[in-house]
Formats: sequence, C-alpha cells, structure tokens
Amino acid sequence: MMDRPTRYALVGAGARGGFYIDALTDPALRGKATLCAICDLSAVRMRFHNARLAAMARPPVAAYGSGDFERLVAEAQPDAVIVATTDAAHAGSLIRALDLGCDAFSEKPLAIRAEELASLAEAVARSGKSLRVLHNYRHSPAHAKVRELVAGGAVGRPLAVDFQWLVDTRHGADYFRRWHRDKAQSGGLLVHKGSHHFDLVNWWLGSRPDQVIASAALQFYGRANAEARGESYPYPRYTGVAAAAGDPFALCLQSDAGLRGLYFEAEAETGYRRDQNVFGDGITAEDTMHVLARYGSGARLSYSLTAFSPREGMAAAITGTKGRLELRIDIRQPMLQGDSAAAAQSGSGESASLRLYPMFGDARDIPIAMGSGSHGGADRAMVERLFGSGDLGAAASFEEGAAAALAGIAANRSLESGMPVDLADVFARPSFWAGR
Repeated sequence: MMDRPTRYALVGAGARGGFYIDALTDPALRGKATLCAICDLSAVRMRFHNARLAAMARPPVAAYGSGDFERLVAEAQPDAVIVATTDAAHAGSLIRALDLGCDAFSEKPLAIRAEELASLAEAVARSGKSLRVLHNYRHSPAHAKVRELVAGGAVGRPLAVDFQWLVDTRHGADYFRRWHRDKAQSGGLLVHKGSHHFDLVNWWLGSRPDQVIASAALQFYGRANAEARGESYPYPRYTGVAAAAGDPFALCLQSDAGLRGLYFEAEAETGYRRDQNVFGDGITAEDTMHVLARYGSGARLSYSLTAFSPREGMAAAITGTKGRLELRIDIRQPMLQGDSAAAAQSGSGESASLRLYPMFGDARDIPIAMGSGSHGGADRAMVERLFGSGDLGAAASFEEGAAAALAGIAANRSLESGMPVDLADVFARPSFWAGR
C-alpha cells in the first residue's frame, strides 16, 4: 500500500506564500505532498488564494486566522509547517510549530536576532523535530556547479572569495516600499537578502565565518537623499496619488490583480501599505553594504550588496591554492518583485557564465544548463526535490540556516560598534562552533 502524501500547512499567505500554495496544490505533486491548511492574519488574502485555486480547478484549502494556529494543527494534522511570514515573525511561528509536534521549514532568513536563534535551538532540542531553511539559491544549477567544482578540488584550498550582488531599481526599490525598509521587521538587507548570499559562500566553502566587520549606509533611498539631489516626492504612498503618476518608482496596487487582492483590499484589515514612497520618511534599512569576513577554514570573504543598481546580477570569484573560479550571473527583471503570486512563479530570466583558471594551465569555460522560472530555475528544482522527492537533505539544516542569518546579525552589530565582531560572542554555543 502506498504511503500517504506528506501534509504541509503554510503560515504566511503573502506573495511568497502564494508560491508554496501553487506548488503544493499542483497535481504533479499528488500522492507525494499536499497542502492541508493555510494560516494568515488576513482573511482577505486567504480568500484571494482560494479564489485563485478555484480558477485553476483546484480544491480550496482550509484557512485559519493567525490566532487559530493550535486549532489548525489539531484539525488539519500537518506533518510539517512552512513559515513565510514577515521576517520578524519567523522565529515565533517556527517555535509554535515545533512545540506542537510538527517538522518546520522556514523561508530565509531563519531569524533576525541572535536571541531568536537561541530560542529556536532550544525548541529543536526539546521537540526532537526537524527545522530546515528554504535557501532556494542552493538549487540553482550555476551555484550548485560552483559547489561541485570547489568540493572536487578545482581551485585547491579556497583562500579568498569576492562576492558582489547588484539589485536593480525595479527589484531593489521594492524592498523600500515594503516592510523590509524597517530593520526591526527585516534585520535590514544584510540579514534579509544577505543571508541568501552568506549561505551560498558557506555552502561552497564548507565552512562558516567566525568574524565580520561591516560598513553600510542609506545613500540613495529615503527623503534626505532625494532632497540632497534636488528631488521632492512629498506623498507617503503611490496608489491613488495623482502626483505620483510620472514617478518611475511609483507602484499602483490597483494595477495588478495580485497586488490588489493580497494587499490593497486587505489594508483595512491589516493596516499594512505595500506601496510606501521609497523617498519618504521612516526608512531604517541600508541600501549599500560591505562586509569583510574571516572563515573558520582560514578563507577571507569580501562581500558587497547594492540595492539601487541600473542592472541586476552577481559576480563571485573563489581563489585557492590551485586556481580561481569566476561566476557571473545577469538577471533580467520583467516585473516588480512580488507583484502577484503569478509573478513570483514566472520570475526573471537569468544567464550565467562560469570560468575556471588553473594556477598553471589554460583557462576553460564550464557549461551550465540554466533552469527556467524564478531564481534561474531554483524554485522549481527546490519544489521537486523537497516536496516531490522528499529529499530533505537538499535543504539547509538548522545549523546552516543559523550560520547564514548570524553573519548578517553580527554584521549589524559591527555597524553599531564600528568594530570587528566575533560571531561566537553573538551566538555563544560551543557545539555550534565545534570544528568550524
């Protein structure tokens, strides 16, 4: 007799949550995985997703308010819970799931504060359940090829890593319209976005940073920066504001079915405005970041993130005792990030080049078969591996997810002090650092 499909519940039904709703109700996963319930603070958003499912001839999913999570677990009996809420709510939702006997998956970052990581470690230990982090970039063919080559000794022992990520003004500005602009909600981009990048480098090297020093600033977005350039954008939001009609950074929530259904129509219920002016007040996140990190393996990392570039992409180079590997990915953003659940799936186009320079010998190009869909095919591959094949080893472990978040958390502490920060002082658990 065939085993029953794994039952998943989703906490957080925004745009990213819509990706998991669509994936886990896809007939292609029938018999392997199923979405048994969704939970969100907005009934409007959950009705929107169920209407989308009906339009695709898929059955509705049981919906529970954020205060009814215990009832969800009792009635829907999920095996695992996926948390895709705002970053500041990740830890609390994950701990509830673990304590109620469910395995848990977290969207990145795992947490935005060191004390949350400590609480999560305790919850994993006392529950005996699994906690994994959905770092989808690991499933990109280009990033996986880098790991394969480094692990195979292509560059010898890695000694120096240069990692640059550029976010263009279609994508980057969107972080400053949303809750991400508030570091108390997101940890800033060093945690929210940087955890992706630190996880990749950690994964490539098979090591973790043990010391960081950071420099960052808000240099482009925000009222003060606009006024210093002689620009004025006096409106607090974009939707329904006539003066914003010619603003290239404007986003109208009524222009897209997903934005309207997930956010605009939910405003009275949630109080959340998805379209805040990127040149307004109240932005506490930085848009320009640099980090130097020392790894337990002895490697050094130079990392930068810019959120207002005219183009989007990344470049990474790993130099070791036997050679150098250079990766470049160019990303084309066809629409604003998070416009709708459909947009989250259609994603962007990516092209990649990978070149190996042996210490002695001729350089050669390494072919990469890029996938289709969002994040260079990484999202689709992640769904197939985790939810289709049940390959949980393809996801980041709690320790790996904690290490990725911790690098950004420690970098934020370095910004406050202006000094290098030892990560073991931020997350003081000897077992976590053993062998690193």
